[in-house]
Amino acid sequence: MMPTERPDARQRQAALLQLIEELGAELHPNQRTDPATLDSTLDGDLGLDSLSRAELLSRIERQFEVSLPERTFAEIETPRDLLRLLARASPTGPQSHPAPSTPLERTEGLPSQADSLVEVLAWHVERHPDRPHIHFYNDQGSSPDLTYGELWQGAACVAAGLRQHGLAAGQTVALMLPTGRDYFVSFFGILMTGAIPVPIYPPMRPSQLEDHLVRQASILDNCQAKLLIAPVEATALCQLLKAQVPTLLAVVTTATLERVTQGGTPIAEPVIPQRDDIALLQYTSGSTGRPKGVILSHANLLANIRTAGKAIDATSRDVFVSWLPLYHDMGLIGAWLGSLYHAALLVSLPPEAFLGRPARWLQALSRHGGTLSAAPNFAYELCLNKVPDSLLAELDLSRWRLAMNGAETINASTLRTFQRRFARCGLNAKAIYPVYGLAESSVALVFPTPGSEPRIDRVQRGPLMRDGQALPAADSDTEAFEFVGCGQALPAHRIRICDEGGRELPERHQGRLQFQGPSACSGYYRNASATARLFDGDWLDSGDLGYLAEGGLYITGRSKDLIIRSGRNLYPEELESAVGAIDGFRRGRVAAFGVCDQAGGTERLIVMAETRSDNDGEREHLRREAAGAVSRLIGEPPDEVVLIPPGVLLKTSSGKLRRSDCRERYSRGDYRTHSPGHQLLRLLLKSASPLLQRLRRVLGRHLFAGYALLTGLSLSAAAFAAILLLPNLTRRWQALHRIIRCWAWLTRTPLEIRGAENLPANGACVLVANHASYLDAFVLVATMPQPVHFVAKAELRTQPLLRTLLDRLAVRYINRQDPQQSLSDAREANNMAQQGHRLLFFPEGTLQDSPGLMPFKMGAFICAVEAGIPVVPIALSGTRSILRGQRWYGYRGEIGVEIGAPLHAPEQGDRWTQALSLRDATRAHILRHCHEPDLERLGGEC
Repeated sequence: MMPTERPDARQRQAALLQLIEELGAELHPNQRTDPATLDSTLDGDLGLDSLSRAELLSRIERQFEVSLPERTFAEIETPRDLLRLLARASPTGPQSHPAPSTPLERTEGLPSQADSLVEVLAWHVERHPDRPHIHFYNDQGSSPDLTYGELWQGAACVAAGLRQHGLAAGQTVALMLPTGRDYFVSFFGILMTGAIPVPIYPPMRPSQLEDHLVRQASILDNCQAKLLIAPVEATALCQLLKAQVPTLLAVVTTATLERVTQGGTPIAEPVIPQRDDIALLQYTSGSTGRPKGVILSHANLLANIRTAGKAIDATSRDVFVSWLPLYHDMGLIGAWLGSLYHAALLVSLPPEAFLGRPARWLQALSRHGGTLSAAPNFAYELCLNKVPDSLLAELDLSRWRLAMNGAETINASTLRTFQRRFARCGLNAKAIYPVYGLAESSVALVFPTPGSEPRIDRVQRGPLMRDGQALPAADSDTEAFEFVGCGQALPAHRIRICDEGGRELPERHQGRLQFQGPSACSGYYRNASATARLFDGDWLDSGDLGYLAEGGLYITGRSKDLIIRSGRNLYPEELESAVGAIDGFRRGRVAAFGVCDQAGGTERLIVMAETRSDNDGEREHLRREAAGAVSRLIGEPPDEVVLIPPGVLLKTSSGKLRRSDCRERYSRGDYRTHSPGHQLLRLLLKSASPLLQRLRRVLGRHLFAGYALLTGLSLSAAAFAAILLLPNLTRRWQALHRIIRCWAWLTRTPLEIRGAENLPANGACVLVANHASYLDAFVLVATMPQPVHFVAKAELRTQPLLRTLLDRLAVRYINRQDPQQSLSDAREANNMAQQGHRLLFFPEGTLQDSPGLMPFKMGAFICAVEAGIPVVPIALSGTRSILRGQRWYGYRGEIGVEIGAPLHAPEQGDRWTQALSLRDATRAHILRHCHEPDLERLGGEC
């Protein structure tokens, strides 16, 4: 049944919302936001600080020719409040009813108010039911399209068929279908009954039947599936699964479900799920063990789709070309559901079509003007190897604006080679877009800034393997590791790097990647033990290793796949690549893993490789070649090279090596091992080294943190005495300046100040700095020998001792909680500036744990314009790495201070325009030198 539309054409409402959006566009020119609604909050949703709200009210009064009540500023929270006030406001002149320039309901809008995927589809069906949603690509280009209306209608028929089988809301339905119309309508048909879809992959080859059967039976049993939707040709396999799963009532096809409505059964009203209802059980591919069902709610999925869409500026003009399987989170959520939400056309290819001829992917991009696409690294490598030069002249990839690379290890060489080869087809270097995500975060977690070329970090091999430190390597270092930067956490999401004890690590220290945010799952379905291992307090463990550098994330491997040998961290991907390149082996069919001996507690390095050779002499030669390749990389050979026939190496449904399963097979005795006594002796000799290395690293961090804290506390006594006893502000400031520099000297913390000549010796100015750590204020005092007036939040006055110290340092306060008082405080700051004082602002307003420069509030710049004085931008770097967030645990690091030349407001324009110009120029300087990502461009806070 089609949903109905309730358009609201009130002119005043439309004009008001348009005015709000125009102001938002001026404040955040690089940030794409959802359209304003009557219930958007002015501060949280629309990002209007107190001065921006004042500007808004001024524009409303001018445009609507009304005089708003005095309490308006303090009372309004949403546009609906403003609309209510406008209705009873006193006119300042002749009553007018300005017509909106654009209607409220727009074709290019987004279902930003939808709480479920069913509501998202209904929103599109209301507005454009005949709009093509999915194009099923084939080589002839004559495939039909699936419109939004057809998807709704087909899903409603499937839902009716499911109800005929007794399916109830909250029950699970397994979906084992290939890419095609049946999959899409079946998925939404399940949602329309209030049930939970569970995508699983169909069998690929008869030789994998037994393994496939065992893996799917465990998934069906874990999710307690009531029904299984599968193709006709899989009936025999499905019947076997039904016999092994007690809860499974029936195995059905999409056609039989839709046929129910042809017999006269009415199509009932769809069930509209709640935002916290489970929308999907996404079973992990099993690359680190038994598959686990990730619980993803409608709220999780929509949060991920919306934030990822903002990060890449997705619109209805985009064309997403995808061959990714729909049982995989990148294909299901990233490609399909993301396209569905943003009304982008999805050009869909079956995975097997791509694997059979990789050129089809690029041809589809060329033919349909594809702007977005995503694939694992191996797909880009496959195109390099399998797309012939003769086809390049036919390809036009100039409209491909984001070529997302994720879901597995990203190879720096692949990125470079792919861009270089296909540049002749119009592919822009800035289109190469490495990303990071995982099913436990719906799909997307870390994205770079669009329009920037990939960042490749070369780090020294020794320190990373020995101490976990990612130290930059020289260009001449041929042994360096190369890691690809994936960017920053999506808006409203956070990431951190921790050691084994859960303690956060500073930049360029390798550790476990943890995350949190609205896209994060609530755990694993009916698996309490795995859920407990997933969570570390409020943080979720990704299972991956990485480090942060200049605000960007670099993934170095999976924590469970990492091999620790003789106190060194070995990366299986690198070993596998080196062995796979040898003639006689198969690239991608080599697995490296560590085998743990229970007695010794450490690991042996095993390399398992497929080969077609059955000649004893040739096989021995291959073993020596493999051992030599490993030895050249790490300085010593593996403990054992195991040669196996083709097709034996285990992989996941998405093509990843199942190293844990290979390890298990080896440990069961399928392959030769050394005698237990020999293993025990070797492992005992090796076990001491990694323990000593780990102990040294941990003790070193703890000792420095304790020393830095004790030194700071000791010097604090002298600082308190100086502030309380010295007679004037200048002497207090200079004493504090020397004490802080003494702390930096005692802790060997380099403080590099550049541009000190740009600080005005005399005269008023507004100093503006970024805010990343509690250290920032102390660093600024250490930077400037002459006093300035900090402008701080009024909440700091609530602590008597702190207030006394701040008052003695002439700190000025802004009350952010009371809008009326906020304006009064701002006027006082303006008066001080006009009297010749120097004021220092942190325009971000607060600080956060995650790296990134947040949007600037307008107070500092309005103050500078009204006082007619310059703004001096100050970029701080390194303080966040030394002291993060609201913690007092310090790390070693270096601090940089970059003071820019004074900036003057342009002579042209009104006060507001001049302030905006000053803000943009100041922020540009700080962004260049703070070495952190631009969160305003990403659309919010990380």
